[in-house]
Amino acid sequence: MKHISILVTPRALGSSITIPLEMLSAANDIASARRERDKINHIQLIGLGQEPQQLSGGMQIQCHDTFTKVKRTDLVFIPSSWRKPLQAARENSGFTSWLKQQYHSGATVCAIANGAFFAAEAGILDNKPATTHWRYFHDFNSAYPNVKLQRKRFTTNAERTYCTGSVNAIRDIMLHFIAELYGTSIANEVAQHFTHELKPSFESELLGKDQHSTHDDELIIAVQEWLLNHFQQEIVMTDLANRFGLSTRSLNRRFKQATNTTPKNYLQKLRLEHAKQLLKQSNLVIAEVAGTVGYQDTSYFTELFKKTNSMTPNEYRQLVRKKLFVAESKQPNP
Repeated sequence: MKHISILVTPRALGSSITIPLEMLSAANDIASARRERDKINHIQLIGLGQEPQQLSGGMQIQCHDTFTKVKRTDLVFIPSSWRKPLQAARENSGFTSWLKQQYHSGATVCAIANGAFFAAEAGILDNKPATTHWRYFHDFNSAYPNVKLQRKRFTTNAERTYCTGSVNAIRDIMLHFIAELYGTSIANEVAQHFTHELKPSFESELLGKDQHSTHDDELIIAVQEWLLNHFQQEIVMTDLANRFGLSTRSLNRRFKQATNTTPKNYLQKLRLEHAKQLLKQSNLVIAEVAGTVGYQDTSYFTELFKKTNSMTPNEYRQLVRKKLFVAESKQPNP
């Protein structure tokens, strides 16, 4: 059983506390219903004191315990504050000292939006990529010049530290953590309740990779984001390079240097991964799947899919649906 701490900081935004709490609680409930009790984790709201804590908007929340009584935790969530995050972080040195101690004892720390100020004040983001809410970029960069601020990323991950650029982005990270703590089956069920789509987002896929596979070339990050949002369209690499003010040669060189693959291969991977989700979750015929992900030639799509996955799209659909059916049929009744 893991111990998970959700901090309640002064003037915290309620949603940045309740989203992690509700998603983790849902995962615990699902694990309990499936009688997978070994997966259930201990979740606590941790505050400055035992009395109800004041949040933004006049809300109050009752914490389970104070941070001084939590000697060891495995995962810490730092909520976002309503205004003046630097002041909040510097006025609560007890919180930041506790964070530093927990991190160096092996805990993973996840800062939501401007909660990154607490993590940075604790010194655990030094020389690491991090992000925060765009409104506080200047203040953050001025206060913590040793942190590698990523202005074009909504999530970052480095050496057991995670940051998001908005409160909404926490859902992706939560699904990443839930998959690690509870397994992909429970994460998929939680996703059905808390997100509008079943497929993992680009950012949550990025979080699942080793940190050495990420990069800091913000222009190439922008290219990746554009491809993610437009991969269904017909894309000509010359036009793509022009869009970002590069020659085709420069685009290929910088893209490969940053990602260890070419833009064409990256686009192909995006399309085929989305095709897998459609084959698993939809009843579209193969030609419709191909067209949806950007391939108008069904034969070419089938050939490419087989070359990449060692089976045809139909064979893949039959395989994953059989596994899905078997997994669901074996679930015990609550």
